[in-house]
Amino acid sequence: MALAAGLAGALVLTGCSSDSGSDSGAGAASPSASASGTAGTGGDSSTPSTAAGKLEGSWAATTGGKVVALVITGKQAGLFTTGGTVCSGTAGDEAGMQMIHLKCTDGNKDRTTGMVDSVNSTTLKVTWSGKLGKESYTKAEGGQLPSGLPTASLGS
Repeated sequence: MALAAGLAGALVLTGCSSDSGSDSGAGAASPSASASGTAGTGGDSSTPSTAAGKLEGSWAATTGGKVVALVITGKQAGLFTTGGTVCSGTAGDEAGMQMIHLKCTDGNKDRTTGMVDSVNSTTLKVTWSGKLGKESYTKAEGGQLPSGLPTASLGS
């Protein structure tokens, strides 16, 4: 529970930070280049046109032995890892796809642009541009991390 409270606190802090527009990590182009209302391609962090809908909530994954928490509230998104990466950005519909655009405070570019492959009441699957690729998240209910995640060593 302490981790969930800490992540919620971190989201509040990053929610107050600037979403200063451009993302210089334009590595891979988005799967669809036909976007009406967006001027750039690839890593352009244009604001999604609608609220996140089904994406909204707290999601957790284990990637590379680290817990990854993705929190989406309305159009705002925050991502935190046990390795110390903190990212903020946007999530929602864009050019007929559900997209997530993040900028990390430490310059990490593993999760700058993500396309949602599927989402339901328990699972969110995202393909991140770049080397990270596909990542699967489980919905965290009631502010608690899902069971089965390796959280025993998080307190240290």
